[in-house]
Amino acid sequence: MSIDEIIEFIETLGGVLTLRPEPGDGSPEIAWGDTFFYYAPDGKVPTTTQPFATIVTKDYPDDDGSRLDRPGAFRLNISAGKDAFIRFTGHDPRTPVSGADPSMVDTVLAHPVYGSAGWLAVVNPDTRTADSVRELLRTAHDRACARYQRRAGSQAH
Repeated sequence: MSIDEIIEFIETLGGVLTLRPEPGDGSPEIAWGDTFFYYAPDGKVPTTTQPFATIVTKDYPDDDGSRLDRPGAFRLNISAGKDAFIRFTGHDPRTPVSGADPSMVDTVLAHPVYGSAGWLAVVNPDTRTADSVRELLRTAHDRACARYQRRAGSQAH
């Protein structure tokens, strides 16, 4: 799966706001070239929630284990939630488990930094993980939609 294919798929889920920071838009330089996905049917960047998925194209400080400095490397990060996390990793997000190489490609792994929050990651998703990636992205989108609806409902009262 290419970055463009992932973006196209996510945008078909509905109500998605895609942010692609670039020079001159006021975003921090570290974010330039990456992509952030929010459930925001009103088209406004949510101020009280994180994206439900991101695509990063470079190593970040304290997050270089995926080795995104390799040519063509990128990582899809998905806020999968506890149930999906357990299904894909075999353990609770808050249970530290070592041994998995975060630079493995086309493999669903705990996010190297945010795994304890239920985030999963795939470096260069391809044929082995394509179906799982789509399933996880649907799950993350559904969770984000439900959060949005709860917040909208609580503000209406």
